[in-house]
Amino acid sequence: MFGILRPCRHTLSDGLAGEWMSHMCGLCLALRDDHGQASRIATNYDGLVVSVLTAAQSEECAGTRRAGRCPLRGMRGAEVADGSGAHLAASVSLMLASAKIADHIEDGDGPYARRGVRALAGRVAERWRRGAREAGAGLGFDGAELVAVVDRQREAELAAGPGTDVLAVTRPTEEATGEAFAHTAVLAGRPANVEPLRDAGRLFGRVAHLLDAVEDREEDRERNAWNPLTATGTGLGRARELCDGAVLGVRLALEEAEFTDDRLTRALLVGELRRAVERAFAHGGHPNRGHHQNDHHQNHHRHPHPRQQWDGDGSHGAQHGGGHGDGEHGDGSGPGGNGHKGNCCGSCSCDTPELRRPPKPRGILAGCVAALFMCCTCQFCCRDPHPGPWTGKPRDAWCNLCECCSCCECCFCCDS
Repeated sequence: MFGILRPCRHTLSDGLAGEWMSHMCGLCLALRDDHGQASRIATNYDGLVVSVLTAAQSEECAGTRRAGRCPLRGMRGAEVADGSGAHLAASVSLMLASAKIADHIEDGDGPYARRGVRALAGRVAERWRRGAREAGAGLGFDGAELVAVVDRQREAELAAGPGTDVLAVTRPTEEATGEAFAHTAVLAGRPANVEPLRDAGRLFGRVAHLLDAVEDREEDRERNAWNPLTATGTGLGRARELCDGAVLGVRLALEEAEFTDDRLTRALLVGELRRAVERAFAHGGHPNRGHHQNDHHQNHHRHPHPRQQWDGDGSHGAQHGGGHGDGEHGDGSGPGGNGHKGNCCGSCSCDTPELRRPPKPRGILAGCVAALFMCCTCQFCCRDPHPGPWTGKPRDAWCNLCECCSCCECCFCCDS
């Protein structure tokens, strides 16, 4: 699994944690049904936002189905999200995964430097891309246009250099996510939501692209690999301003849209998106800019329309978006604060797989095995830091997002 939105159940209240898992499992099963068992490894945290948005706009799109037992649910069955939103999310997730594989092949990262691995991965990426395009077309989504947008990403990267605006590099990603978000309004039968959600998706894509660049910045520098921030000479301060502005823009765009039930949508795209920015820049070594917290309301009124204000550099953005579903702690225990570090449960002291410096990436199958083992042993929530299953890069434990848990209660698969 990959993505920037990684909520802890203690930041999702009133049953939202269970709803979030319902969409996650629904996305996984939609990938299996539409594209085969192997495609389930393309399940990612950001793709399920498409399913959440569709269900939030229409009760008819918020259906569920009964799923069988799964190790990631502690071998329990569950009611999982079903319908057009889940299948659109599967198509988008598969396209993202194929683009990610293609990017690794172009860069020759890790195992992709081997000719045999490159050839096999290339065939997988092409099959997934073709499947995602066909599945999207069945839902009325122009998959060919999305493929073209993804292809323009490489062109934008090749054209970038010192002095280039980093937004020129992120623009293809913004367009792709914007179209995916906008199509959720079409599926839900809410045409008035198309433009606001296109704006929200575009800004969400900007944040996702920039945070990925921030997290990979030092590693890319050591490997002499291409990174949009380094290539364009964009500093962390500028990147932070763009992310802050985009987070605020997402919230303002959501306020223009109409929803049947927007609690989970706002929890993910307002509260969790802001936490993702805090987390990435804490890892990236950028100081926490807490002084913006008190500026939120002034910025909110100063910039009433996201399409007018956030097409540019977002330099007026506020760090803290406020709004619904934030669940932020004021005691410094958030991702940018000085909350405790270390395991929240003394019994979870497993140190396998080993955390290596520099990080040692794994292949697709080996990463899946590592992810399954780490999930079943609660390492994602209790081991701090823990290695990413595929990248090997250190990640904070999910429990560090809050100090309200004293044991492994935040792990879904351990919930009895």
